Amino acid sequence: MKALLTATGCGLLFGVGLCVSGMTDPANIIAFLDVSGKWSPNLAGVMLGAIAVHASWLRLAARRGRATAESSLRPATAKRIDGALVGGAALFGIGWGMSGYCPGPAIVALGSGAPGTLVFVAAMVFGMMLREGTTWTTKRSGRHSTIPH
Repeated sequence: MKALLTATGCGLLFGVGLCVSGMTDPANIIAFLDVSGKWSPNLAGVMLGAIAVHASWLRLAARRGRATAESSLRPATAKRIDGALVGGAALFGIGWGMSGYCPGPAIVALGSGAPGTLVFVAAMVFGMMLREGTTWTTKRSGRHSTIPH
């Protein structure tokens, strides 16, 4: 129960932070990506703030000798850049640039009911389901998958 309450509190804090910083507004993201026009550094400031908070938390956890959430995750072992990595990164970047949404802010912005947000989240969920479906199909067929699990 404590873990659920902690996760809920962190999610609420994240959502409030995104709303207060204006990162749920796609125009702010597009302005950050528009380096040849009217560039806005707001997103860089939000990212630096998030990095500072997370780095502080990691140091505190290390000092206390507590396991962090990251310690249960295994780092990628692949040392090469393959088509799946480049394709996934390109698809993420294209979606981010076209819509102005990253997955986290898009989920927070669902509360606005804006059609663009609904379309983006629906496309994101469809993409996640498609990826899971291809992984399941590949495992069942016994063929080697080029998509990382």
